[in-house]
Amino acid sequence: MSAHHRIGTDVAPARGLARVITLPAPSPGFIGDGHTAIHVIESQDFSDNDPFILLADDRIDLPRGQPAGGPHPHAGFEIVTFVVEGTLRDRDEGLLHAGDVVWTTTGSGLVHSEDVEPLGRTRILQLWVTSPSTLRWVEPRFRHLSRDRVPVRRHPGSEARVYSGTSGSIDAGRHLNLPLTMVDVALEPHAAFDQVIPADHSAFLYPLEGDLIADGLSPQRLAVGQIGWVEDGDGASANALRVTAGASGARVVLFTGQRQGVAIVTHGPFVGESRADLIRLGLAYSGGSMPRISELPSAR
Repeated sequence: MSAHHRIGTDVAPARGLARVITLPAPSPGFIGDGHTAIHVIESQDFSDNDPFILLADDRIDLPRGQPAGGPHPHAGFEIVTFVVEGTLRDRDEGLLHAGDVVWTTTGSGLVHSEDVEPLGRTRILQLWVTSPSTLRWVEPRFRHLSRDRVPVRRHPGSEARVYSGTSGSIDAGRHLNLPLTMVDVALEPHAAFDQVIPADHSAFLYPLEGDLIADGLSPQRLAVGQIGWVEDGDGASANALRVTAGASGARVVLFTGQRQGVAIVTHGPFVGESRADLIRLGLAYSGGSMPRISELPSAR
């Protein structure tokens, strides 16, 4: 590899991949014909994946004008909704384009749209993360961040959109209560990318295109259809992860999140720390006390 494709950091790369999981093929989704999904992260594995609860990779191809879903509540966690491909119109969140992200803190509870209309073929990643205990029941809020407002870290052979947290010299700030980094990295063939990961964060890589090699004591290949969980830090400092694209290049999304060390319980769209939390949330929703997203202030 040519030297100009090696992106340097001040921290020597040390972290490799602890786990590489090959995922099942997309299966029929809840909307019906035209919707397939992959459950990339499952909530029952939270103790291993803290702070990440769930990641769904939804591919939607419906006739124009056909809505994709009904009203549904959420409470007790935070959501990252990333439009990978296509455009959709959301009754509550407006028009969303490829590269846009919606950040939602569900907090004490909210009701999401009954009218989401994909405008052609659409692909969406939806990530659920736990809230810090002291902030689990805050007032709900959301923010729509458009792609053209996302800072970009560029080096020869790579382009990284930094949606949240820090990457290199870019600090994109925080959009959730949970400390979280999100970077969408596009790599030319054989180009490399380094990312410093705080020692108290869990992290994973989810390839969207191509394949790559993650450095470490035992370098591992990661490709579309897999998720790679990064090794934990040494507990004393931040360590860098280095990935290098294969011969056809790669696009990969990197998430890191601060581990919370608190057990959670889940029931459908609710997350709490006890069954009493779940019962209370169910009563609040059935009693009509949860606001709709459209009624919340939006920081745009």
